[in-house]
Amino acid sequence: MARHYLDHASTSPLRPAAREALTTALKLCADPGRIHEEGLTARHAVEVARQQVADLLGAHSREVVFTSGATESIAMACHGAARRDPEGRRSHSVLAALEHSAVRLCADREGPSTVVGVDRAGRIDPDVLLGAVGDDTAIVHLQWGNHEVGTCHDLAPVVAACREHEVLVHVDAAQAAGRVPVDFGALGADLLSVSAHKFGGPPGVGALLVRRGLRLDPLLLGGDQERARRAGLENVPAVAGFGAACESLGEGVLADEEADARRLTDLLAKGLAALDGVERYGDTDRRLPHLVCVGISDIEPQAVLLGLDRVGVAAHSGSACASEGLEPSPVLEAMGIDTHRSLRFSVGWNTTDADMGAALDALPGILAGLRALR
Repeated sequence: MARHYLDHASTSPLRPAAREALTTALKLCADPGRIHEEGLTARHAVEVARQQVADLLGAHSREVVFTSGATESIAMACHGAARRDPEGRRSHSVLAALEHSAVRLCADREGPSTVVGVDRAGRIDPDVLLGAVGDDTAIVHLQWGNHEVGTCHDLAPVVAACREHEVLVHVDAAQAAGRVPVDFGALGADLLSVSAHKFGGPPGVGALLVRRGLRLDPLLLGGDQERARRAGLENVPAVAGFGAACESLGEGVLADEEADARRLTDLLAKGLAALDGVERYGDTDRRLPHLVCVGISDIEPQAVLLGLDRVGVAAHSGSACASEGLEPSPVLEAMGIDTHRSLRFSVGWNTTDADMGAALDALPGILAGLRALR
């Protein structure tokens, strides 16, 4: 039976270019910090990848700090921001209610935080967000686009206002990088976090972009790797694969993939809208191109996901019964909508029309069968 993978927002299959670079770099056995030939060869691979990542994200290579992924990058941002004031007077953070759990939990751990609400489409009012900034605020967190419903935010006024008040801005771009054009330099944010596996790079590697001139206390201590910003031997094969995934999106490929993702998700959204009891979540205009989230009014999503999986379609739900956590989706809860019946489909670099067709062909029968059981 053919499989149709529609869960790219969770993790995307490894791109061929990334696989080739990773397997080639597996032959490099040396520490990039050594000055012998083997070490310098490994260092070259790391620095080539650093430039490839910087080129995709509109950054300078020296602004790229390699990490194990966006979760670690977020922790680094929260930790460093809370410790910039040596007297400890500025450790407060401000964040939107629909931020990823990594942001919410790390912000709470590092100091007091203020969570700002969103509307039913997951949109935040920049004025309300900025109104929560005080003299003790160290950092403001704002996603580029939401991981469950796809809503994108207006980053520019937040970045500009925070710059005036000397408050750091961290942008979680884990769902945006490799999906839409990202220009760190033009954005003007201080910190930006990404994960390679979200757009076809290897798992276990990502980056925190740190604006030039900004100094933060490192989260991991023990060595001078990454210019003393992140201790630990570099994961050279994963880093090389990350860089290759970024490079493969050059020469118009990113624009083509973004357009195709919007076409596929528009097709999917239209088909879902025709089904009884299905409501689309999130902002339908200002959105990420690769995901669609809906609510099903009268059916638990776990049963729908199992039904889809039986016919070869892989999808996801943010609801507690179908994810790793035991709590209702904080994103949907913040939006004031049903937290127990969401269904998310997301496309990626190798998604086809046949994948869309398989989901849309299967869903009416699955929903009808489940309703008949009630």
